[in-house]
Amino acid sequence: MELSDLQVFRAVIKAGGIARAGEVLHRAQSSVSARIQVLEEKLGVELFTREGRKMHLSPSGRILATYADRLLDLASEAASAVRMDRPIGVMRLGAMESTAAVRLPEPLGRFHERYPEVALELYSGNPQQLIDQVVDGSLDAALIAEPVTDRRLASMIIYDEELVIVAEAKHATISGPKDLSSTTILAFHPGCPHRKRLEDWFARAHVTPERIVEVASYNLILGCVAVGMGIALLPRSVLQVYAERDRLSVHKLRSTFGHAKTCLIWRKEAPQANVLALSSVLLERSRTQPATSEAKSKPR
Repeated sequence: MELSDLQVFRAVIKAGGIARAGEVLHRAQSSVSARIQVLEEKLGVELFTREGRKMHLSPSGRILATYADRLLDLASEAASAVRMDRPIGVMRLGAMESTAAVRLPEPLGRFHERYPEVALELYSGNPQQLIDQVVDGSLDAALIAEPVTDRRLASMIIYDEELVIVAEAKHATISGPKDLSSTTILAFHPGCPHRKRLEDWFARAHVTPERIVEVASYNLILGCVAVGMGIALLPRSVLQVYAERDRLSVHKLRSTFGHAKTCLIWRKEAPQANVLALSSVLLERSRTQPATSEAKSKPR
C-alpha cells in the first residue's frame, strides 16, 4: 500500500462517495474510482459495498479505515517533526561504556526534564561500532573518543578525559612500562581506544606486554586489577563510581597519553534540533563532574 492510496480511501469515506471525494481531491471521478479498485486488488478484498451511487464500508473496509487513520496521522507527524526546529520524537544515542556509566546519568536526567517530547534511547558500544551505526542511521548521535575522521560526520568536543594507569594498591610508582611488576594488560576488545592508547604507551618504551586479557566491563577490570592480575588504562572519572577504590593505586601519565577527548558525533545532513539540544545539556557544568573535565567546542 502507498500513503496516497490510503489518502484517497479516507477521502471517499469522509465524502460519502467517489464523486464528492473527486471534488475534494480535485481529481476526476474515474481517477478516484480506479485508485480504490487498485487498492482492493492489492489487498484482495472489497472495501466498499455499493448500492447504486451509495457506498458503504465493508467489514474489511472498516478494519482498514482504522489503520489508514493511524498511518496517515503518523506520516503527518513524522513530516512535521523533520521540518521543526524544536526537539521532538525518538532520539537514539550511542556511547562508550565508561561515558554511559559515569558521565551521562545526570545530564540525561536534565535532558528528559527539559525536553519531555523527546523519547531518548541509549545504546553502548565501541567507537567504530557507534560510528557505523550513526553513518547508517541506526543511531542519531553518539559519544566516542577522538579521532573522528569520517567526512560524513559532524562532531563536537564534549569531555576532556584524564586517563590514568591503575594497578593493585601496593604497586610502586609507575612512570613508564619498565616500572611495572607485571606487564599483563586488562582491557576491552581491540576496538577500544583506551586499549590502543595503552598499547602505544608500551610500544613507545619498546616494551611488549606479556599478555592482554580481554574483559567485558570496567567493574570487572578494576576487580582484576585489585587482586594483582595486571594493569589497566581508563578514565579517572570511572574511579568515582568504584566502591573499592582503596584497593587500587592510581598513576598519572604524561600529557601525550594522559588525556582523551570525547566527541558527540552525528550525520551532517541529519535533522539537528535533537542533537543540538542534547549537546547544550551535555556542555552545561554538571553538579557532579570536576570543573576541569569538560571542554567546549563548536561543531566541526
